[in-house]
Amino acid sequence: MAFDTTLNLTARLASCTVVALVLALLGACSAQGYGVGPQAERQAMMQQADRTPAPDTPGMYLGLIDRMQQQGLYFASLAHIDAYEKQYGVSPDTIVLRADALRMTDQPAASAASYTQLLQTPLAARGHRGLGLIAGESGDFPRAVQQLQQAAQLVPTDASTLSDLGYAELRTGDVSAARVPLMKAAQLEQSNQKIISNVVLFLLADGQSKQAQALMTQQKMSPDLRSAIRIDAAKVATAQRAKQLDSPLPQAERTTGTVASVPRTSETAPRLLQWFTQ
Repeated sequence: MAFDTTLNLTARLASCTVVALVLALLGACSAQGYGVGPQAERQAMMQQADRTPAPDTPGMYLGLIDRMQQQGLYFASLAHIDAYEKQYGVSPDTIVLRADALRMTDQPAASAASYTQLLQTPLAARGHRGLGLIAGESGDFPRAVQQLQQAAQLVPTDASTLSDLGYAELRTGDVSAARVPLMKAAQLEQSNQKIISNVVLFLLADGQSKQAQALMTQQKMSPDLRSAIRIDAAKVATAQRAKQLDSPLPQAERTTGTVASVPRTSETAPRLLQWFTQ
């Protein structure tokens, strides 16, 4: 019984401490305005980084920052990038980490400036890819295609870049142009769910609905993911119509009033299913 009483007392004290802490934080937020902005949050992270012992070597420290970003701790990584550069200086490796973190914390202008710094470094491909992603996130898919094409030329076997390029091509309404980069990406990384999703999107946009459905079923895609893909497919269809309205009529239609038929093949999806089941 005494043990239970002690537990209850401890719990009440902890609860009071938490309430006091929350009230103090609310007071701090009120003093700063409507909320803590990215700059204030980053400053707090920097203070914590100064108190956290850094790894012994630059390589270990960069590895720590990279792991932070893999875990989604982008604001914390920005603070540690500042601490790293203060100790070891700026390098292409820190610039790309900063650019990625800025993009993922919704700071596109600053992120684009960092990616641009990479264009004259050995990490130029990462710079072009980052600029392409920022363009796509803003809805400028023609510019995204341009940047991602340059990235793909520099790193022809990078599956993620090829997949991003294929997706951007789809969003411009150019379905045929998306086929090759997506097929390359699919064979390079057959278990990458994002790449497979983009392949399904291509199949839907290309009129291969049965094959798309078969691939989604074979990959056990969740209802939410299937819904997201179909929403994107509708956007691709809209872009296709807009592209057709902007394009001159094909020669057959100008001369005879009919569109020349193009033989279709359904080999793409069965081959994909074979790859993904290996």
